[in-house]
Amino acid sequence: MTALIQVATLLAVMGTGVVYGTDVFCAIAQRPALARVSDAALTAVMGNLHRYADVRMRVPGVVALLFALVATVLAALSGHAAAGFLAGGAFVLLVVWMVVYVRVSAPINARLTAAVDAHETPADARSLQDRWDRVIVLRATLQGVALLAFGVALVAL
Repeated sequence: MTALIQVATLLAVMGTGVVYGTDVFCAIAQRPALARVSDAALTAVMGNLHRYADVRMRVPGVVALLFALVATVLAALSGHAAAGFLAGGAFVLLVVWMVVYVRVSAPINARLTAAVDAHETPADARSLQDRWDRVIVLRATLQGVALLAFGVALVAL
């Protein structure tokens, strides 16, 4: 059973790692770079980026959530309380990340993508991106702490 928990946790780490790396990149590189471009360029780049990212990033996100839950349940059922608690904590952090994404980031992504499709630059493009940027550090932090919890869960097994 320990090996199954380890595999589930490692798969959760891999899915989380993809999303974490993306969010960290956005926080430390994309955010300051976008501050230096025109609203039209911002809309074109981010609208097209979200067209692909919002679809393709679902796979690692689902893998992370699914295997975090699997690791939590398996650890709890097999008496690995510490690992179960840590994996469960990571799962909760990923759910909070998902709530922030769905409530804040996804609607902005959809607006920018729709603007690109309509060949328009929204008058509020900069404020949309500013709202998106305000949660990216939180999103990266949630993912990073989840990764840390998965790592400690593996050590606790």
